[in-house]
Amino acid sequence: MFDRFDEAPISKLIGFNVLPATDEDKELGKAIVELEIDARLNNPMGRVHGGVLAALSDAAMGIAFGRTLDPGQDFSTIDLHIHFMRPVRGKKLIALGEMIQRGLRIGYVRCVVTDDRGKEVASSSCSCTVLDKM
Repeated sequence: MFDRFDEAPISKLIGFNVLPATDEDKELGKAIVELEIDARLNNPMGRVHGGVLAALSDAAMGIAFGRTLDPGQDFSTIDLHIHFMRPVRGKKLIALGEMIQRGLRIGYVRCVVTDDRGKEVASSSCSCTVLDKM
């Protein structure tokens, strides 16, 4: 079944690769989003821009939360917090978004971003609110 959160326009623009969801991913609210690194994503110091890490984290958490919604629901992010652990080294980033708590209207989601060596480069969290589709 098509997952409407897998192919957002921003994902195509930046180059995110959303891994297919298992039934467990949809039930528990999990998502893995990968990003191949190249120089176009760098800041002036030659390292991956923090905004790219924030966008990657936001995508993974949003997809994770979105997978738990009913067909008549949408959502919006309320807040997003990110902590940068180390400069990005390597050629790929992997973001794992996981829903931690979900109520009727509000959910709390976390994300860990690692490089292709398994080193944690960022940690983030967000709150999301469920909206009825217009």
